[in-house]
Amino acid sequence: MFTSDFFIKIIEQLINYSYYYPLFMAYIWMIGAVYYYFHWERGTDPDSPPKLDKYPLVSILVPCYNEENHIQETIDYLLKTNYPNFEIIAVNDGSSDNTGKILKDIQSKHKNIRVIEFAKNQGKAIGLNSAAMISNGEYLICIDGDAILDPNAITWMMSHFLNGPRVGAVTGNPRIRNRSSLLGKIQIGEFSAIVGIIKRAQRIYGRVFTVSGVIVAFRKSAIHKIGYWHTDMVTDDIDISWRLELNHWNIRYEPNAICWMLVPETMKGLWKQRLRWAQGGAEVLKKYFKNIFDYKSRRMWGIYAEYFLSLIWAYSAIFTLIIWILGHFINMPEGMKVPTLVPSIYGTFLGITFLLQFAISLFIDSKYEKGVGRYYYWIIWYPFAFWIINVFTTTVGFIKAMFKEKGKRAVWDSPDRGIGD
Repeated sequence: MFTSDFFIKIIEQLINYSYYYPLFMAYIWMIGAVYYYFHWERGTDPDSPPKLDKYPLVSILVPCYNEENHIQETIDYLLKTNYPNFEIIAVNDGSSDNTGKILKDIQSKHKNIRVIEFAKNQGKAIGLNSAAMISNGEYLICIDGDAILDPNAITWMMSHFLNGPRVGAVTGNPRIRNRSSLLGKIQIGEFSAIVGIIKRAQRIYGRVFTVSGVIVAFRKSAIHKIGYWHTDMVTDDIDISWRLELNHWNIRYEPNAICWMLVPETMKGLWKQRLRWAQGGAEVLKKYFKNIFDYKSRRMWGIYAEYFLSLIWAYSAIFTLIIWILGHFINMPEGMKVPTLVPSIYGTFLGITFLLQFAISLFIDSKYEKGVGRYYYWIIWYPFAFWIINVFTTTVGFIKAMFKEKGKRAVWDSPDRGIGD
């Protein structure tokens, strides 16, 4: 029989896990990222893309919803790409502003631009599917309607397709455009020290959890084989990444494929974004859980394990917080006491670890963004701001995904793009 001491031991281990999991993963990511840098990245220059043997037609897909403030700039930069053979297909997904009018005006001036008009909001997946169906290129570049693509990005991504017949997708390197607030500055560090490092490490260890929806390239034949984008997933990028990899296509990360993006700069906007990401990850896990037992999908086991461990950590952190609060009102048994949420020795070691991680990431990323080191101070606030948000969005998002109505279509919701938007 299980005794009270047994349950106390379990609780004690959960509390310890909530403390030490972030430390363990930080070193896993750092080791993988450093290996990636020396193996593939060192010596490359974003401004000096490789010379390709051929330049096949690329179709650039730009789904839009209420982008009147940004779409002109996005298209203007796409037209400046150094890749010589491309077409642009923009999708106005039932926008209620002047997005459609702006796109029609752009289309009238450029022969290689086509526009799809939806009278009603259909969702990003429908827009991408429609654009892919009428595209002439075998390779699809998907970019958000408020992002700016570096002129050399397409060439960098295309080099992977031409050199790797099993490459189904290439995810680019999103950089932060807006940095007018503390949250904006912190996210500069997050996308360098967390997102970039994780993608490099996952590329080394096996599979990439997800492409970056703001900038990603696909091989159209691979997308066709898996049935294009599904319309019922709140994060189409995570879903299509898992389906590609479960069908044995490779996803590569190309840090030289730079894309400048807008991020939320209010707590409400950040919460909505991270909750959607968390719910999307849980939906994908729920949908493809059966594949975890398939030996043919063994290269995905690392992704499954990482997700489960992070989910356990989020609930462990919530549990630790509850125990800490209860400890102020009742006398907790020995082993269950949480005198402080951040023990001094652990807190010091954790702080040193993340400063090391940030230093490594900023060293790697310095060639992609000059002067990024000046944001080093702001990065130290990352654990306080984003861990708290991630803990709660992960727990809430998982519950929402488990009880989501099956088959419900995911439609657009205008995001928070910063204080200055």
